Amino acid sequence: MIFDRLKRFSIVLEGAERDGPAAFSPGQAVSGRVVLELAAAARLGALRLRAMGAARVHWTESRSAGSSTAYTQSYSDQVEFLSHRDTLMAPPDNGEATVLQAGRHEFPFTFQLPETLATSFEGKHGSVRYWVKAKLHRPWSTVKKAKKEFTVIEPIDINTPALLAPQAGAKEKLARAWYCNRGQVSVTAKIDRKGYTPGEVIPIFAEIDNCTSRAVVPKAAIIQTQTFIARGTKKQKKSVVTSITGDPIPAGKREVWHGRALKIPPVGPSILQCRIIQVEYSLKVCVDIPGTSKLLLELPLVIGTIPLHPFGSRTSSVSSQHSVNLDWLSTIPEQLEAPPEYSAVVSSPEAEQSLAPPCRSELGDILEGPFFAYIQEFRFRPPPLYSEVDPNPSSDNIRPRCMTC
Repeated sequence: MIFDRLKRFSIVLEGAERDGPAAFSPGQAVSGRVVLELAAAARLGALRLRAMGAARVHWTESRSAGSSTAYTQSYSDQVEFLSHRDTLMAPPDNGEATVLQAGRHEFPFTFQLPETLATSFEGKHGSVRYWVKAKLHRPWSTVKKAKKEFTVIEPIDINTPALLAPQAGAKEKLARAWYCNRGQVSVTAKIDRKGYTPGEVIPIFAEIDNCTSRAVVPKAAIIQTQTFIARGTKKQKKSVVTSITGDPIPAGKREVWHGRALKIPPVGPSILQCRIIQVEYSLKVCVDIPGTSKLLLELPLVIGTIPLHPFGSRTSSVSSQHSVNLDWLSTIPEQLEAPPEYSAVVSSPEAEQSLAPPCRSELGDILEGPFFAYIQEFRFRPPPLYSEVDPNPSSDNIRPRCMTC
């Protein structure tokens, strides 16, 4: 039987690590081979290959149509990004099977990815997946199948004017209890740009004014919002990526954050161009006000894949390059515990440890690479400016020398 003769039937992609998926960018060529190992000679039919990539969403909602009647509504949609077919081994023209001898046989293949693809993604109500599938047809037997998934990462360069623009906002709220006005709480926050990459630190500059009669607690968190769209209906899932909690602000006092550090953990990039799946991020600065709802201020974020250039964008001015803040460049230790739930940050008070920004004395040997070279450029004083006025004029009391002597 062919089952006794077929020892291995698999797909190997170039660039893939051991037991891990290979990663590609849109427009890149994908190369690999189908490996077939036979313990003895076997008669085989066609060997066909297909590459696929698609985004799919699906969820159900229960609805009631009266006191005792209920039904379930299903929502589904799909967008195809990639579809490639190839025949690696065709049967002879006479319709007979091909005989392969015992041993290892490899069938190479290559195909081009489209220029526009969504990043691979796995969510609760949808996914974006890419894979290669091979089918081996055999006479008088079932079709043997092999499948290999691969990852696609859409490049997002944060060195663009739109993603390098600072983000700022302000908000205020009246604290009320039993129709009594207990004062006002206001918050103003700013971050230096909109685009970041995983592993970077976001310095948060904020002012929180507590004009109430009770203490309030400021917090900051990075929120991921997954949006699934099908048949004109949206389904969202929000989660907290990471968060920090500031010290309580007494009544009538003001708190100022001079670049409070919030490190971005390893997360997937933003997905903004897919019709049915979107992954967005935002920075939320909230203030817990006792006796009333929270004060929320939201600033948009884009998580990219191409990090910031050493001195910012190639089109940035010299003055903006000189204003690099080195106070937040220190490495912040990873939080071993899981991030809190979204409801814990948005709707209920929670005591968490404050992550103060690192001091300049804690930087240690962090000044290396591009930043160290930047400092070395100004180690020597520049030459004096050009001037037509002689800085050392000759004195009138000195007798001119005779040139004939």
